[in-house]
Amino acid sequence: MIPERINPNKKKGLKRAVVVCLLFLFFCTESADAEKKQVIVAFGDSLTAGFGVPADQAYPAQLAKKLSINGHPSKVVNAGVSGETTAGGLRRIRWIFKNQPDIVILCLGANDGLRGLSLLEMEKNLSKIITALQKEKVKVILAGMKIPPNYGIRYTRAFEAVYPRLAKRFELPLIPFLLEGVATRPTLNQADGIHPTAEGYKIIVDHMWPIVQEVLKTD
Repeated sequence: MIPERINPNKKKGLKRAVVVCLLFLFFCTESADAEKKQVIVAFGDSLTAGFGVPADQAYPAQLAKKLSINGHPSKVVNAGVSGETTAGGLRRIRWIFKNQPDIVILCLGANDGLRGLSLLEMEKNLSKIITALQKEKVKVILAGMKIPPNYGIRYTRAFEAVYPRLAKRFELPLIPFLLEGVATRPTLNQADGIHPTAEGYKIIVDHMWPIVQEVLKTD
């Protein structure tokens, strides 16, 4: 029996069909990979926003690079607003949810402390933010802060005690002090002595890295 000869036009059609199928599989794979990406929201004030440095040198951007280099496909959203207090952060919580975060790095309170605001209200605001996030199954990493003793040593100590107390109450991983190794070091801070340089932010990311890694492992 003589085999039927395939029409050249049919061959071209088959080739096109194969190419289409391969492209379909490729984009499906790409889509699946994109869906696997963790969404991490860096929620804070000017220290998070990266005041005074290019956007790609703020800690959220540097963290995103470190995650990528270390094989953690993640989207890091910079949700830092300069001058933000805990009350302002609480008002923004709905916007945070629009990003559908898996993890939130919460660093608020510095502006409350620098302005001498009520520490009771500060703790209440942070508690409400954490409660709202945990209710939506979002993992929270709490970043602690320290302030100069402008309002007296009692206020300063009470301020610093808020963070470990909240971490214990809500069973959160705690970065004891976001600016550890950076604060008070002129070469790592801008002229205002408050906001880190790009190199300062690199140290911040290195400091928080073990905690971020540990939280990623629990997924």
